[in-house]
Amino acid sequence: MNVVGVRTLFRKEIRRFFRVPGQTILQPLVTTTLYFVVFGYTLGGRQAEVDGVPYLQFIVPGLVFLGLANNAFLNSSSSLFIMKIQGTMVDLLVAPMGPLELLLGFTAGAMARGILVGLLTWAVALAFTGLHAVDVARTVLFLMLSSYVFSVLGLLAGLWAEKFEQVNVFPTFLMLPLTFLGGVFYSVASLPEPLRTVSLFNPIVHMVDGLRGGMLDRPAGSPTGLVLLLALAAGSTAWAWRLLKVGYKLKS
Repeated sequence: MNVVGVRTLFRKEIRRFFRVPGQTILQPLVTTTLYFVVFGYTLGGRQAEVDGVPYLQFIVPGLVFLGLANNAFLNSSSSLFIMKIQGTMVDLLVAPMGPLELLLGFTAGAMARGILVGLLTWAVALAFTGLHAVDVARTVLFLMLSSYVFSVLGLLAGLWAEKFEQVNVFPTFLMLPLTFLGGVFYSVASLPEPLRTVSLFNPIVHMVDGLRGGMLDRPAGSPTGLVLLLALAAGSTAWAWRLLKVGYKLKS
C-alpha cells in the first residue's frame, strides 16, 4: 500500500473542491435548504406528522442524503473525467500507485465533500427544527456507507464517460428518479402494494431510512436493507478496482 500516494491524491481532491467553494459547497447547500423550506412548510402545513415525527424533522435526513449523495458522486466522476480529457491522468498511471490506491484516493476525497455538504445541510435544518435525540453510531454508519457507495459509483461514471453529457447520464436518468422515489419526502410504509414491496429493491430507500433512523433515533429497520447496501458497496468496489486495474478507457 502506497500510503503517501493515497494521502497525496486525497489532499489534491480536497484542494480541488475547496478552490471553488461557492460551486462545490455553497450552491448545493442553498439548493437543499430551499427544498427544506419549500417542501417543509408547504407540505408540513397539511401533514403535521409522519410516523409520529413532525414533518419538518421527518424530511431532514432525506435532504441530508440528497446533498451527500449528489456531491460525493459529482466529485469523483468530474475529477476523474477532467483528468482524462486534460491528459493529466497519465501522471497517476505512471506513478507508483496501483488500482487500490487510486480507488481509495478518489473515493476518500469525494466522501469528504459529500459528508461536509450533508453535515452543513443538517446544521442548517437544526436551526428550523431544533435539537433532538440522535443515534450517533447508526448515523455515522449510514453517512459513511451512503457517501462511499456514491463516490465509487461516480468513479465508475467517470471511467465510462467520454463526453461531458455522459457524466450526467447516471445522476439525471437513474439517480434522480430513484432518489425522489426513495422516501425523501414521504414514508415508504404509506405506499400501497405492490409499490411498497417494489420500493424495497431501491437501495436509496434503505439509505434514507438508515439516516432517518439514526438522526431521529427511531427503531432500526429491517437488517435486509443494510445487507443490500453492503453488497452494493462491495460489488461496485470490485467493479471499479477491476476497471482501474486494466486501465479501462485510461490507456490508449
